[in-house]
Amino acid sequence: MSAEADKQAQKDVSMEKLKQHGGNIVTVIALVLAAYFGWQLWQGRGTTVDTVASDQFAQIQNLNDQYNVAMQNPVQDEALKSSLSKTEEQLNASIDALVANHGDTIYAWQALTIKARHQMDGENYAGASETLKAATEVKAIDAGLKAMTSLRYAQALLADGKIQEAKKIASAEVPNMFEASKQELMGDIHIAENNEEAAKKTYQNAWNLLAKRPEYRAILALKMETLGMEITPIEVAEVIEQPANKTEVAELAIEEDSKTEPKQPNGK
Repeated sequence: MSAEADKQAQKDVSMEKLKQHGGNIVTVIALVLAAYFGWQLWQGRGTTVDTVASDQFAQIQNLNDQYNVAMQNPVQDEALKSSLSKTEEQLNASIDALVANHGDTIYAWQALTIKARHQMDGENYAGASETLKAATEVKAIDAGLKAMTSLRYAQALLADGKIQEAKKIASAEVPNMFEASKQELMGDIHIAENNEEAAKKTYQNAWNLLAKRPEYRAILALKMETLGMEITPIEVAEVIEQPANKTEVAELAIEEDSKTEPKQPNGK
């Protein structure tokens, strides 16, 4: 095989991987910042706290923490798998109960995002889509959280192979701070549509917006390199991270998704 043919074959393989995994590659940094930003806005509203919902969500956090810790055990024997299954069942039941009784609270939104992440991890993309759709409809969330959740909803739809539905959701207007994430997601959708030129355009739009912050995204850079695009380096100043409190950790659970191999969409 000639060098040129080999190069084209490698590109074709990379493009196919992007088509398979694009909808499940989470644009972590902007979404994490947005979650924190939206949470800060909500805290400043002076909204009366629903103490019952708060207590129920604390229990959900504890169950989620237990599950995540157990998942880190390198020895996944039958006893542990059974325990994990029971914990997840209890977690889902607790989330469903909270949403049923306190569906208009911020706690319902937080609980639903936790449930959606577990569903995405389990490759239940249809279930995750349903859950995230419900999360976008929670009345207590502000424009920032709604935009973040809508992008995740579109990603779940794309992972489930529902390209046009994902495109419709992702095409909606979002606050400026989310525009880069939206453009990157639109690029993933264009890849799924086999529209390489449109993908290049939206990926470049995302990169240009990130350069203004400045913010570097390695996954976006990889997508652009796969398409043979030239990338202008983005230099990011070192940031001293502040410790997150427990509530923020619950909201930022999406960050862990980027540490695992993206899963193949159903039916692909």
